[in-house]
Amino acid sequence: MQKRLLFYIFFSFTLLGMAQITIQDSQSKTPISYATVSFGDGQGLFADDEGQFIFNFKIYPDIDTLYISALGYQDKTVATAGLKKIIFLDEEVSELDEVILIAENRKFKEETLKPYLDDDYYSCWLPTIESEIAVFFKNSDNKLKKISTIHFPITLESKDWEKRKRKNAEKQPFSTLFKVKFYKNNNGVPGNVLTYENIVFRATEKDGDVQNLNVSPYNMTIPKSGFFVSIQVLGYTDKAGKLLPNKKYKELKGPDGIVKIPTNFRPLLPFTDEVSLHNTYIKRVFINGNNWVQFKRGNIESGLLKKDLINYGIGFTYKVYKDE
Repeated sequence: MQKRLLFYIFFSFTLLGMAQITIQDSQSKTPISYATVSFGDGQGLFADDEGQFIFNFKIYPDIDTLYISALGYQDKTVATAGLKKIIFLDEEVSELDEVILIAENRKFKEETLKPYLDDDYYSCWLPTIESEIAVFFKNSDNKLKKISTIHFPITLESKDWEKRKRKNAEKQPFSTLFKVKFYKNNNGVPGNVLTYENIVFRATEKDGDVQNLNVSPYNMTIPKSGFFVSIQVLGYTDKAGKLLPNKKYKELKGPDGIVKIPTNFRPLLPFTDEVSLHNTYIKRVFINGNNWVQFKRGNIESGLLKKDLINYGIGFTYKVYKDE
């Protein structure tokens, strides 16, 4: 019965011109969750928590190559012709900083840098699959500090556009999965990661306008040169939080022809003018060599910059340990 069901699923995918692929560790043969699958000119999707993604040949008949990347693994290029059911990635040989063990009874005080909130649609970044936003936080002194919670501000939109300025207006529902990464400061831009752990969270309108992500279990101390925290949308989820396949793209006519661009995802991310420094950086697949770019005029075209909204207003809570 199970074999017959698997055959039916495979046959159905074949008729629809789709392939279900699994990304696995080449040594352990275990699934690699939330790997990035990039292709074309700024297009892409993500594997789910079981390392699976669906590629639709009918939607992308002109795509001949997929670029696979995942935290802690070497990048891989795969031809779509003869695409196999399993793609294996090799671990990346790279060293993280040694974990600093902190005694549980060590005294500390907790401090918080509050997030900047804004429910104005026109003050927000519209997240797409191919963009990652990172925000820099400096380390003001040499005291030992541990990151506890990251506070991601989001914008809640009213169901009724005419009532959008009313605080008690019913909010537009969404269920969206985000991926979070932490980077060292490499001469003013995001460098090596602080942890290879996959950190994701699901945002819904029921959680309010701040998503509080507890990162204490990852034992990340703040480097002397500061750190970056980034956020990237993975896509919409079902009611159980399972990542759904991304199918919606819009076609834009550019100088080189028609380009498929992923549609925007909800929630929107509010930017602020209350931070004078340009602490926000953007990275987009296939743009600027997939390198980080400081979010400022002259580097990026954005209506937010025209209004001096130069930073995504992430906040964070951290523990400052007293000298022993």
